[in-house]
Amino acid sequence: MRTADDDGADAGSVHVIMGRSKTRIVLSGEIDALVSPDLVEAAAEAEDAGRPVEVDAQHVTFMDSTGVAFLARLASRSHSRLVLLRPPEVVKFLIEVTSITDLLDVVDADPGVDDSVPEDDGPGPDSAA
Repeated sequence: MRTADDDGADAGSVHVIMGRSKTRIVLSGEIDALVSPDLVEAAAEAEDAGRPVEVDAQHVTFMDSTGVAFLARLASRSHSRLVLLRPPEVVKFLIEVTSITDLLDVVDADPGVDDSVPEDDGPGPDSAA
């Protein structure tokens, strides 16, 4: 088992992207106790926004119970169903053995942060017909 101090270790990171219609949390690297404060902050931001939440896990290389607890917290506190985007096999395995798959939807494609909001709303009320 590698630790964050080992050479070549992929330190974890957590980023929150506030879209117009939903909040995306992007996880990468090793999601473990070292990133726990960042996970708590990201969950609080997502909850405060009050939008649907999706977690992009495509670049996660390792996840322990800290990451599983984070997903469970988000899923249980969200007003809509949590979406887990592009999880690697290590994450899929963990959510299956912990039965968290009952609390969230796994999506293997990236719909985009604001897929439900059109890029162009069309002509405005001031435009000539």
